[in-house]
Amino acid sequence: MKKSLLSVLLMSSLLVLGGGRKTAAQDDSRILVNVVLVQLNVAVTDRKGNYISGLKPEDFAITEDKIPEKIATFEEGNEPTRRLVLSGPDGKMKQQAVMQPAEGADSSAVSIPSITGANVFILFDTSNYMYRGFVFAQDAIADFIRSLEGVSRLAFYSYSRDLSRGVQLTGDRSTVLRGVRSTVAGDDAALYNCLLMTVKDAAQFTGRKAIVVFSNGPDNASLVPPEDVAELAQSTGTIIYMVSTRDAQAEPVSTAVFERMSKATGGKAYFAKSWKDEKDAFSSIREDLAHLYSLSYYPQPNPNRGWRTINVQLIGENAKKYRIRTRDGYRVLKPAQIATIASPAASSESAPR
Repeated sequence: MKKSLLSVLLMSSLLVLGGGRKTAAQDDSRILVNVVLVQLNVAVTDRKGNYISGLKPEDFAITEDKIPEKIATFEEGNEPTRRLVLSGPDGKMKQQAVMQPAEGADSSAVSIPSITGANVFILFDTSNYMYRGFVFAQDAIADFIRSLEGVSRLAFYSYSRDLSRGVQLTGDRSTVLRGVRSTVAGDDAALYNCLLMTVKDAAQFTGRKAIVVFSNGPDNASLVPPEDVAELAQSTGTIIYMVSTRDAQAEPVSTAVFERMSKATGGKAYFAKSWKDEKDAFSSIREDLAHLYSLSYYPQPNPNRGWRTINVQLIGENAKKYRIRTRDGYRVLKPAQIATIASPAASSESAPR
């Protein structure tokens, strides 16, 4: 079967801020992401919002632009990834465990990656919106980090006008917790600029990857629109969860943006009125990550080089009883499009959002 190749060339060059000072917002790195699998993170719930476990690969049907796709790998929650292969002349599918390559082995020889667990990037608002309740926010994030299970690695970033990559992806929780405690509140909020760069970082990894954003206010300094950030997250298979400390009714514009962005990527948006609500939001995200089904497929030949619509359905009686949440598609991105999305300096005359 011919494999479709989605090559994503991400070039990020943000506006230089400050007198010659090198900041994360001046990241001009280039990355090449070759995606031979489309990976989906799927939440299945009943009508009361309870997670449904125990489903099998044959319970799911996937189409891309209405073209039926064959599931290549399947994972439930924190279980090991299973590869699906034909078992013999009867044409039935057989499940095989996907083995991690031995240390020092040539990982390029492994055709299907193991996506057990998840890589989670936490993006913390340290703008001047955070002067009130800053310590409570740190406590909520620290409790969230301690509670995570089945997460392979964590990264802790913070943002105000610039992005600070405080702790790169690591399995050492104590290092991440120290990074949380070392943050201080400061400048204006360029959420969408910094979230775009975080998505770019996450795009370098295969398997389940999620960004958990903790925000205490609207964006007043970004030069990229949130729609571009959401589309890039969709096209790289990155889930975005938004936790806002603002009452949804107090910030209707930001609320709508947060809800659209998270929904488009298969995540959720939460609006917390109190410290307890913040802790509950993080608890809900933890549960969501633990109950996701991870499915992947090699796209069938498809002449469409633009937006491809993905549809995931349950087969049989389950289709009527349960609800599915996942991203609804991705764009086959061209280098020129990526350069435009990732270079707000090119449109520096635009008013801050």
